[in-house]
Amino acid sequence: MITGEIRSKVDALWNAFWTGGISNPLEVIEQITYLLFLKRLDDLHTLEENKAARLKRPLERRIFPEGADPKKRPYDDLRWSRFKHFEAKEMFEVVNDHVFPFLRTLGGDGSTYAHHMKDARFTIPTPALLTKVVDMIDAVPMEDRDTKGDLYEYMLGKIAAAGQNGQFRTPRHIIQLMVEMTAPTAKDTICDPASGTCGFLVAAGEYLREHQPEILRDPQMKRHFHEQAFHGYDFDNTMLRIGSMNMLLHGVEQPDIRYRDSLGQDHAGEEEKYTLVLANPPFAGSLDYESCAKDLQQMVKTKKTELLFLALILRLLKPGGRAAVIVPDGVLFGSSTAHKTLRRMLVEEQKLDAVISLPGGVFKPYAGVSTAILLFTKTNSGGTDHVWFYDVQADGQSLDDKRTELLPPEKLGPVPLALRSLGEGGSAKLSPEEHAKNNLPDVLARWRTLPQIISHKSEIINPSAEAQRPRTAQSFLVPKADLAAQNYDLSLNRYKEVIHEEIAHRPPGEILARLAELEKDIAQGMKELEGMLR
Repeated sequence: MITGEIRSKVDALWNAFWTGGISNPLEVIEQITYLLFLKRLDDLHTLEENKAARLKRPLERRIFPEGADPKKRPYDDLRWSRFKHFEAKEMFEVVNDHVFPFLRTLGGDGSTYAHHMKDARFTIPTPALLTKVVDMIDAVPMEDRDTKGDLYEYMLGKIAAAGQNGQFRTPRHIIQLMVEMTAPTAKDTICDPASGTCGFLVAAGEYLREHQPEILRDPQMKRHFHEQAFHGYDFDNTMLRIGSMNMLLHGVEQPDIRYRDSLGQDHAGEEEKYTLVLANPPFAGSLDYESCAKDLQQMVKTKKTELLFLALILRLLKPGGRAAVIVPDGVLFGSSTAHKTLRRMLVEEQKLDAVISLPGGVFKPYAGVSTAILLFTKTNSGGTDHVWFYDVQADGQSLDDKRTELLPPEKLGPVPLALRSLGEGGSAKLSPEEHAKNNLPDVLARWRTLPQIISHKSEIINPSAEAQRPRTAQSFLVPKADLAAQNYDLSLNRYKEVIHEEIAHRPPGEILARLAELEKDIAQGMKELEGMLR
């Protein structure tokens, strides 16, 4: 966890950037990201030096070459541990004129991040501001993976808070819910085709570290974790840099984070490659038919990005692969041919597992759109018997623009810290008052009971409390036949039954008689007041 002191330093630094003339939060975090990368390069070089000294051998892998750069500055001066001690003006000159040209030509540390450095630009405007940033980064204990990961998450939160770039960031507790529900395994190959800051991939990595620590002890599994498990695509180079650094700071050395127009390029070589897809694809736009990949248009003829992304995810998944995807409510009930085709495909040709309806304010302050999480498994042979619906009414935060936390931090999220000691089943045991403010632990606990009640030919094999819940409850199961009868409409309100409470009203005659009595009382009171005034 990052302390209040580090938090206030970041806030002060952010303000310094704003007063220094850099007001775009993406640019702020990009500049900080470059400097974090520089510090990492120096740490790696120091590690190699210590290893060489211990083994009394020459350096195996030299990041900073011997000698001087083309402008005659010794390469040693380009190291973080050296230039951080320079006087402000000289530090600024070294970073601007020597370090950044060196970064652009660097193969670097072999990480994915290094590949996105070729167009790195240094835009910190003054020596004083650079000194402040360097001092702040130097004060953070970067050897602690959790601290540096949390620090970067905190800074990414500022992108969302700034408003216009908020679409890059899915709320962390929603990401965590989706990861917990899909439960990644050590053998999974995970993809996010609209990766942004790589929030889903980071959360999946953290889940694996916590639930399957053996992956970092077995050499083969460790290599898979660092090099083959995580794949993210984006077509914004800034986001690729930020996402790669986010993965790097969370301890994933070489994830496959690369430039790719997910909807615009054909997917030869990518289809049926992944076992798990986690995504919150952009859903506010439409593409021209000409600029959209032909293989997606063959699946579903549409210009809408949210439908094209669902078609893409079905292409990317291996048979047996699973997905958790955030979609706008329009996907659930849209009446166009493309909407209906895609929903029918999910229900009849694949296995649609669940529809989790999220409250309208989840993406505030920058979007008030109502959304849902679709969970499905690619089978290419059907398999949907019952679909589980859950109506999330509270996610632990207020649903207005402020998004204030409604419970103490240890009782927030899908797996509240206060309840982890109770084990897997204990995560649903918030009090009724707390549940009314945070439904996510209940979503997860009920979801985990579902594998025991998998149905066969629409008959529930092992009826449990969840299978017997009425349609008036917060969660319930709907058989496939009902979905087909409603033209594959997946909106929860189509199946939820609402009980109207019967209210007994008094007869109108009785109400009128009571009004006449009141009028009499008022007239009597008025007369008494007049008498007092005489």
